Amino acid sequence: MARIIGLTGGIASGKSTVTSYLKEKGYPVIDADRVVHDLQAPGGELYRSLVEHFGRDILLDTGDLNRPALAQRIFSSQKEIAWSNQVQGEMIRKALARERDRLAKTEDLFFMDIPLLIEQGYLDWFDQVWLVYVTEDTQLKRLMGRNVLTEVQARDRLAAQMPLDEKKAFVNLVLDNNSKRDCLYQQIDRALEQIERR
Repeated sequence: MARIIGLTGGIASGKSTVTSYLKEKGYPVIDADRVVHDLQAPGGELYRSLVEHFGRDILLDTGDLNRPALAQRIFSSQKEIAWSNQVQGEMIRKALARERDRLAKTEDLFFMDIPLLIEQGYLDWFDQVWLVYVTEDTQLKRLMGRNVLTEVQARDRLAAQMPLDEKKAFVNLVLDNNSKRDCLYQQIDRALEQIERR
């Protein structure tokens, strides 16, 4: 029986850093964002739903999704966020379940990186859930720097997500990513050692 560990966090909390490190150590990681990108590629199931709902304004001249324009439309109102969570959520869940079941046939231990793991009700999929945690100030600064957003825009994005402090109550392990990268890696190594001992 495969052991599956769920990884979650928030926007700009450092999940990619954790997943890159796990992959370097040889652990398979299913990346929900990559699954979503595939679904949102031209002709994909999600792509068709998004264009149907928002119109062709969310497309680039190439026919690909204009992600900043799409994000702006989704985050423009609670109604659109709710629609996106429901419609995208169902399609993504089915695609992730397919990936999970495929890997479970060949791997003893693997990870699934799902940003909305708690909000979308994935907790019961996992033996453990790890949270990549940063303070709200750190998250805000990193998000503004990474996505070139104003503070107001960045705060809007953060407000659309469950605060990381609230997520702590649902997880088995909190990986503190407020410090240097080496500190984060040490925490991951310790957690992996404990899992491998079982």
